[in-house]
Amino acid sequence: MKTVLVSGAMGSNMTISMQCGNHEIRMDQPKNAGGSDKGPTPPELLLASLAGCVGSIARIVAHQQKLNIKGMQFKAEGDFNPDKLLGKDTEDRAGFQQIRLEVSIDSDLNKEQQLAFLAEVERRCPIADNLLNLSTIDTQLV
Repeated sequence: MKTVLVSGAMGSNMTISMQCGNHEIRMDQPKNAGGSDKGPTPPELLLASLAGCVGSIARIVAHQQKLNIKGMQFKAEGDFNPDKLLGKDTEDRAGFQQIRLEVSIDSDLNKEQQLAFLAEVERRCPIADNLLNLSTIDTQLV
């Protein structure tokens, strides 16, 4: 088992700064939502994490399978109803109701081989797994 730890705090206005290993990530909200637009929103980071994880795992799978993957491009988008996070009465859940990930692979693989490669990558991607399967969240007040 490997434990991943991030920590952070609220900053001014709507900013949140998180320490991730040796890196700091600043999240914010757009100006029209009361923020200063100094960083991506948390939902944008979730989508970026999915695409980044797919790319990282793709490198591992390609290396293990001795595949020549010259490059990959990603586009991730998701749909959610902001009414829930704003406290409005809705039956919709707060999170993404659908996430679409488009992947373009620059390689010598044919389409069938690319689909098989991508399926293996998604199967091994921790972020995809967390989005597809229920993980418990243990929130504690300290």
